[in-house]
Amino acid sequence: MKRALPPLNALRTFEAAGRLGSFKDAAAALHVTSGAVSQQVRLLEAWLGAPLFERRNRSVTLTQAARAYLDEVTPLFEQLSQATARFGMPAASARALCVNAPATFTLRWLVPRLAQFRAAHPGLTVRVETSNEPIDSLKDKPDIVIRGGPDTFYGYAMRPFLAEERVPVCSPSLLQRRALQKPDDLRQHTLLHTSSLPRLWPDWLSRAEIADLKPDADLTFDHFDLTLQAAIDGIGVAMGPTALVSDDLAAGRLVAPFAGPRLPSRSYCAYVPDEKAGDDAVGLFRAWLERQGRQA
Repeated sequence: MKRALPPLNALRTFEAAGRLGSFKDAAAALHVTSGAVSQQVRLLEAWLGAPLFERRNRSVTLTQAARAYLDEVTPLFEQLSQATARFGMPAASARALCVNAPATFTLRWLVPRLAQFRAAHPGLTVRVETSNEPIDSLKDKPDIVIRGGPDTFYGYAMRPFLAEERVPVCSPSLLQRRALQKPDDLRQHTLLHTSSLPRLWPDWLSRAEIADLKPDADLTFDHFDLTLQAAIDGIGVAMGPTALVSDDLAAGRLVAPFAGPRLPSRSYCAYVPDEKAGDDAVGLFRAWLERQGRQA
């Protein structure tokens, strides 16, 4: 039976443009001109009978239908790359990729998911560095820097991939020992703090309209991951970032006892040096981060 396949070069061009979010970056990655990218995208749009991008003065944005199409097309190209690598041909992404990210984010969100990326891209080695240094203070430029945002740094392209809020969290065993049905019940509990984030509890208590609340005790740690671990161990109640405690909530190691309020927080963003924007390996990892973020 004849397969109804679109023009594969046009499909490859669409995938690069959609994944990188730019015709210019796609042109650099494919070693063609921006005009050639536009031509191939128009060819695919004509074949599909529907627009793929919303075109503005200096940018292009995937349509909703095209975003869903891209989410299915990208893994197919990844599978093709893997099959080629297994066959013995050199994969385009066969090199080390340096990712710099905060330690708590790396431990609680990135590391548990890295096995999926490595399984999908066996030819690509990922080296993870942990740091909270400001991007413009980094001595060497990693391929991808993960930090809060959105912020603007000269020489870097930024894309958010994971939204986050902060809510009180605690161990289920703590609730068995002492009730926590409404925010005012925190008076009977130990509040867990992180020295580098001193405003989390005051800001949340203010939103809960109990700014003058005095807990049974306060306990402060010098590292955020220690604060979360203390909550898991049933020592007290911590302000948990939803992205970083999602696995603990799903596994039942932590619970969020209140429906609200939820404290706004910055998103996690991928910052890529301009000179690496067209790198296929960088594009693969950034697209994977965005898919993981949408699934969170």
